[in-house]
Amino acid sequence: MLTFLMACTAGSNWLPSANSAQPAVTVAVVSPEVIVVSLRQGAITHARQEPYRPQPQDKLETSGNDTWVLRQGQVLGTLVSADQSVLYGFDSYSEEPFNANRASQPHGYRIQSQGDPSYRQPVMPTEVYRKSKPIDTAQVSRDNRRWAMEHRFYLRLPTPLTLGQTYQLQITGQELPPLALVYQPDRQISEAVHVSALGFRPDDSLKVGFLSTWMGTGGGLSYPEGLSFQVIDEATNQVALSGKASRRYRREEVEDGRDRTYTLTDVDQLDFSALTQPGQYRLCVDTVGCSNSFAVAENSWQQAFYVAARGFYHQRSGIALEPPYTDIERPRPFHPDDGVKVYQSTTGLIDTGNGLNAQGTDEGNFANLVKGKTDQVVANAWGGYFDAGDWDRRIQHLDVARWLLELLELFPAPLGDMTLNIPESANDRPDLLDEALWGVDFYRRLQTPEGGVRGGIESAEHPKRGETSWQESLPVMAYAPDPWSSYIYAGVAARTARLLETYVPDQAGGYRDSALAAMAWAEARHQAGIQAQEWPRHRIETDRALAALELYNLTGDRLWHDRFVAARSAIPAEARGDYRIATPEREFNFLYSRLPADQVDAALQAELRASLLAEADAAVETGETTAFGWTKVLPTTPVGWGDGLGAPKAQILLRAHALTGSDRYLNAALLACQFSAGANPDNMTYTTGLGHKSPQNPLILDQRITGDLLPGITLYGPIDNDFYGSEWFFDVLESVAVPPARQWPSVETYFDIYYVPNINEFTVMQSMGDTAYAWGYLAGRSASK
Repeated sequence: MLTFLMACTAGSNWLPSANSAQPAVTVAVVSPEVIVVSLRQGAITHARQEPYRPQPQDKLETSGNDTWVLRQGQVLGTLVSADQSVLYGFDSYSEEPFNANRASQPHGYRIQSQGDPSYRQPVMPTEVYRKSKPIDTAQVSRDNRRWAMEHRFYLRLPTPLTLGQTYQLQITGQELPPLALVYQPDRQISEAVHVSALGFRPDDSLKVGFLSTWMGTGGGLSYPEGLSFQVIDEATNQVALSGKASRRYRREEVEDGRDRTYTLTDVDQLDFSALTQPGQYRLCVDTVGCSNSFAVAENSWQQAFYVAARGFYHQRSGIALEPPYTDIERPRPFHPDDGVKVYQSTTGLIDTGNGLNAQGTDEGNFANLVKGKTDQVVANAWGGYFDAGDWDRRIQHLDVARWLLELLELFPAPLGDMTLNIPESANDRPDLLDEALWGVDFYRRLQTPEGGVRGGIESAEHPKRGETSWQESLPVMAYAPDPWSSYIYAGVAARTARLLETYVPDQAGGYRDSALAAMAWAEARHQAGIQAQEWPRHRIETDRALAALELYNLTGDRLWHDRFVAARSAIPAEARGDYRIATPEREFNFLYSRLPADQVDAALQAELRASLLAEADAAVETGETTAFGWTKVLPTTPVGWGDGLGAPKAQILLRAHALTGSDRYLNAALLACQFSAGANPDNMTYTTGLGHKSPQNPLILDQRITGDLLPGITLYGPIDNDFYGSEWFFDVLESVAVPPARQWPSVETYFDIYYVPNINEFTVMQSMGDTAYAWGYLAGRSASK
């Protein structure tokens, strides 16, 4: 098996740490006429749990599910765990004096150079623009927050800098040291030059970076067209390739099918696709500066996929996280051997907001589930993946298993030989198969003797403030079996059995029988199951069709082919393509398109293949119009939540490539993967623990409480601040960010502040699943010729 040694860091290599109260400051170049002063202001120490030592004067106040402790008029925090023996207090915040308003004025600076006659005497910038972004939040009391900030001040100079000269910058009226800047744009990192932190494979047919700057209150910076660039070998400092920038996007051009502009500045593309020599490089633009270092290496995509695939291990429920499998130590959560009781609810996932809310009766995600709670304890109900930052597990997570199994089937080597350093790595199965089984086995344990499958496990509400997963004190319930959940499970269990037949045939039978039992149970309740609102009814039929097709692929029994055709035919033509039912449609389009000709209806196969390729063509076109080449599943889908920019939306393109072998789709997929991999204005990945700069404050409750950063978690990332501009957090950030958050370009709306679900959270099957599939496909594909 292949083992990949990772050397990924989580911080920026040019911005100071946010953990220091002293506002350490740097200066860099974004053009010969504009330099940028950057600093981080504010230090936050996050609250940690501590034993609660009650005092006679303490008063306890209940608000929702939380119990607050008041002592002599002061709120200390909330009580945690079933016996309320633990106190979770408040964060602390400190900062050194810094006047951001003064730093926004030209008179706040003096620039001087002994070698440049234009600056022999100290001069002021002609204009100063400000861009201030919150990078963490501190809850310092029950109702108050403070913000750690990343400030950037763009100084427009009266005359351009001169190559090779040294400049001194004095920030006047502030307790900050003078700064020195040597203008060497072939050696210095500039925030204006963006490139993937993941690097490239030598045979990647597309390798690009980007040039852009949005200066906050100064708007977009337009560079001269056709600037020269060089790719410089870090080992030798020699130019490996030269080229000229091309204007990819002009400010205010429409970027997608929603007629939106997400970027607010010009963007140039820097194409170095001809570079095939392995090495470590930097991408430098004449007069501007260089990107962060990146690799061209055979294992670039494999390293990235390793991190993403191990993210699923870090999301496992029912198992302790511990060495040698990770540096994180987390107690085992939600396991019956630790006294956790999971109560049966009479409500299926299908009838809740976490599922389809098929009857439209659920208020939120919990009401119907809690109404159906019984005293029956469900035995052996443990495992699966935490959905996101909190701890529910639901049937939609089986997309992860489906896609990991698909990757293994497409690329048995090298992905089948890859070790993920998980507890199962020592057995005789591929690690990708074992990771898929972790998800499948959870629902297999939730299967009833009659064959029905419970749709997952959920607590009675969102977690209590300050409580970790292994301390959960709210009631925990299993959903009742329902046809929709059973259809989804049947399809994935069938695929699992088929892959097991290849690797460990003696283990396949149990999954085959389990899949058939789930399907039989669901089919017996099919008519009752589809007595639902219109779109949930169509979704149930779509998942039914997919399950039947998976069983046909497993068994070869024509009965299941006919069932697939019948279920698909039950979906009205006008409903097909509805984004709410599109996921299983895409699955069966790809699966049916790959079946041998003697096993399919030729006309139907041609129709489904054409549908898949049409969607891929639309994704290609979207990637051609967006400023940074990212694309979307549907041209009119809003950017945000599961369709945020934190994960590449490349699966449809890669499946089209698998069907056709066309470089058009592969190049579009490679382009679509660049933004989330670091080729963006923030020069960061949105996957924890990966790249020069990555999220430090994801919405993961356990991490926030313990301080342990889980690697491999891809977040939703930037969001469309036009479509989502009415959300509450934009109101909060209106007076924090400069300019106000609603005025920022959408591509820069990742605020690393923990508590915004639309941006800082994720799900295993959305952002994490999309990322793992894209990077896994690019790692597994054969070398280009």
